[in-house]
This record gives sequence, C-alpha cells and structure tokens, in this order.
Amino acid sequence: MTEFSLLVLVLGPVLLAEALLARYEVLVYTAGWRSPRTDLPHGMPYARGADPDRPPDAYLVYLDGIGKRRFRDTRDGGQLVKALLAGAPELRVLGQVQPYSPLAHPLVERPVWEWLRHHVGLLLFLHNVMQIFVAADHRYRPLYNRAVGGQIAAQLRKAGYQPDSGIPVVLLGYSGGAQVATGAVEELYTRLRAPLVLITLGGFHNGANDLTHAQHLYRLTSADDRIERICTWIFPQRRRLFSRSGWNRAARAGKISAHPLETATHVGRRSYINPETRLPDGRTYLQRTADTVIALIRAHHGDPTTRTPVS
Repeated sequence: MTEFSLLVLVLGPVLLAEALLARYEVLVYTAGWRSPRTDLPHGMPYARGADPDRPPDAYLVYLDGIGKRRFRDTRDGGQLVKALLAGAPELRVLGQVQPYSPLAHPLVERPVWEWLRHHVGLLLFLHNVMQIFVAADHRYRPLYNRAVGGQIAAQLRKAGYQPDSGIPVVLLGYSGGAQVATGAVEELYTRLRAPLVLITLGGFHNGANDLTHAQHLYRLTSADDRIERICTWIFPQRRRLFSRSGWNRAARAGKISAHPLETATHVGRRSYINPETRLPDGRTYLQRTADTVIALIRAHHGDPTTRTPVS
C-alpha cells in the first residue's frame, strides 16, 4: 500500500466525520438548545485601544483565519492586533470573536479537542476548514450568518458600542474570516444599524453573501497568494458569469476595490502577517499590512466630526 493510499484511508473517515460534526453547532443553535456564549475569560477585556469612556473613531473586529481556536489571538500570537493598536490608538479593537463556532465555544475549552491539540493537531485545522464550507453552504449559510453575526453584535455591545450611534464598525477578515465577515453584514446592520466597512486579507469566501448594507469592501490581495486564487474558482459566485451573486452586485455598485500587497503569500515567510521578513522599504510584511489597514480606515471615514448616524 502506498503512502498516498494510506493517507486517504486515514483521512477519509476523519473528513467524513468532520463534515458531519461541523454542522452540529449551527443545528444546535437553530433548534434553540444552546445560546452563543457571551462572557469572556476572567480579566480579558471586550476590546482594547481607545479610551472606553470616549467614543472611538471606529470599532475594528478582527476575524482570524482557520488557526483560531481560543479567545485570545492565536494565529500569529496576536501580533497583527498589536500592530493595529500601536498604529491607530483611535480604534477600539476586538480580537476574541470565534468565527468558526456559531456558539462562540473555543475548541481549546472542549476536552476532546484539547486532547487532539496535543496528539493530532491537524484535526483542529480540519475542523475550522469544514466550518468555512458549512458557512458557505446555501442550506446552512443563513443560520451560520445569523449565529456569528449575533455573536459579533453582542461582543460589540459589551465593548461599549451603542446602536444607531453612527460609529463605524470595520470587519477585518483574514483568509476564512472573510466568509464570516461578509456573512455577518445583514445581522450586524439589523441589530446595530452601524456603518459597516469590510477589509479582507487573502479572503477565502464564496461571494454569495449580500453586501447591500456594507459601505465598502477593501480587498487586500497578492498575485502570489495561491489560496485566494484557488478560492475564486472553487466558488463560482466570485466569477462575473454569476452576475446576481452578492459579490458581483457589490462590484457593479462600486463597493469593492482591490489593493495589492505584492509578493505576499497566504502563509509562510512572506505571508501578509510575517513579522520578520522585510520588504525593500525596510518594513516587515506584518507592518505593511497593518499600515495599509489603518490607512484605508482613516481614508474611508475621514474626519470623525462629520459622521452622521445611520438612518
């Protein structure tokens, strides 16, 4: 038996099991058997950054990639969030949202998954990958979007956000976090009536979600990002042929703009959030990404004194 055949025999049943289990949370949420978790670990703030006693220029919700498995930022040790906080003290940043759990239940707090984390770490990534495909599946997408959108809205309110305040909410989605960000738009608008701006970073999403209530989507990408390129042919709604998809309707409305971060890759030493590899201008890939995100937010919202509440 070849190594490939052995791999298929081992992973095949695992993938099938994951495909079934990935639907469990969204079905439990829909049935009303459990509610999404809203509390955080003791001592963990609901947001960091601008003084909570004064309205910030914007709230930024960071939706991490498939490596997210706990409340604290884990994919890069929280370095992107730290860079955003350092470069834009006028923002309030939330990094604790669980984009791959409709019930907001981190994997590392589940005994079985904690054991797997130490013995079969790959399964943690497979779990979150499967959640992305559940979130993209037309049968479960509305339920998933409502669950995670509600989770984000609850976290924002605990962080001090006041509905109808007119303070912008920025959803920054890395990789699969883009699927969650685009899916959360309708629920967030319904609950908070907030001006919504999306920024995708190597976004892996199906393009089906309605972006009517998003002011704009900034797509940070790179020609060397193979994973995002694969996404565009896996999901036909991202292609121009599917003109009625949420993505293409938003594009025709002028709500989508691409911003190249060239030579960056999805993962590895040249990834968008690599804190060590440097560009010709001396900045790290991480710093360039943080600078770009901050510049886009400031340019989009301009002078906060001209902000008006959403009607």
